[in-house]
Amino acid sequence: MTTLAPRPSGLRTPVAWGLVLGVVQAASPLAFAWLTPATVYALGLALIAAVYLGFAVADGRRHVLAVETAVASAFVLVAAVSVSASPWLVVAGLAGHGLKDLWQHRTGFVRDTRWWPPFCATVDWVAAGLVAAMALTGCHLS
Repeated sequence: MTTLAPRPSGLRTPVAWGLVLGVVQAASPLAFAWLTPATVYALGLALIAAVYLGFAVADGRRHVLAVETAVASAFVLVAAVSVSASPWLVVAGLAGHGLKDLWQHRTGFVRDTRWWPPFCATVDWVAAGLVAAMALTGCHLS
């Protein structure tokens, strides 16, 4: 009798794409030269936070939509304040959103998002790490 090797979790591809898009997000101010990097990063954080609203609508449960709306609103607020505050606030926002993704992955609070949270957490943490590295090396982010 032959035993099959265990299947990989299937999350390798979303995480790999998360690495790529995390680097793209960190470099995104290059595509919007007329805006300050802080503004571009804040817009990115707000956009990332809002994605779960679509998942919550698809989920269909009112309490999920209410919670996700509150959470997205909090991240939009952090993003808005980060434009004129320290770049460390957007780093904290990205890292915090990655933690929210981890929580979502572990709990499955919003249905049918199996691959999304690991992907999004990877994007968030890679971007947060790269923005933090830029802030530490004196790159002009505001």
